[in-house]
Amino acid sequence: MTVDTAVWVLLVTAIVLANIPWILSNRVFIFIPVQKAKSIWFNFAEWFLYFLVTGIFAYLLENKAMGHVKPQEWEFYVVTFFMFAIFSFPGFIYRYNLKMFLDKARGKKQAA
Repeated sequence: MTVDTAVWVLLVTAIVLANIPWILSNRVFIFIPVQKAKSIWFNFAEWFLYFLVTGIFAYLLENKAMGHVKPQEWEFYVVTFFMFAIFSFPGFIYRYNLKMFLDKARGKKQAA
């Protein structure tokens, strides 16, 4: 696997995993269905766990693509944390802003 391919695989994986907790509000860790929507704190906990999973995946991918893993300082982890937060922005906006407006619009159409 080339380094370019590894970077693209990692970016796509990070974007998908960052949005899963917000888009799948009726499932826990993709596979476990729940009766009611998850709370925001549970979504944040699930999001953070996906951040850790992405970090482990990145470590393994770097080791496979380059043969070694470069040691990092705390700044690297802070930047990746906030980059993962930025990746999750579309799913967060969908869950807490857009979905409410879409549900209201559907309700008005059904009432008319």
